[in-house]
Amino acid sequence: MSNDQSNRERKFGILGWTLFLVCAGFFIASSVEAHNMLNLVGSIIFLIACVVFLIPLVTEGRGGERS
Repeated sequence: MSNDQSNRERKFGILGWTLFLVCAGFFIASSVEAHNMLNLVGSIIFLIACVVFLIPLVTEGRGGERS
């Protein structure tokens, strides 16, 4: 795969996971407003999972090339 295509895929991946983070924020806000603890816990877990998936994409370009 070419370097250009790899960078493009990485950027789209970061954008996608960032949008998921925004959604998680709205889920959390909605849960707080509705005083729904179960949805709040699920939303926080969703937020954490999105961050976990985003970390490798963000750190990939900093330590040199990965195979």
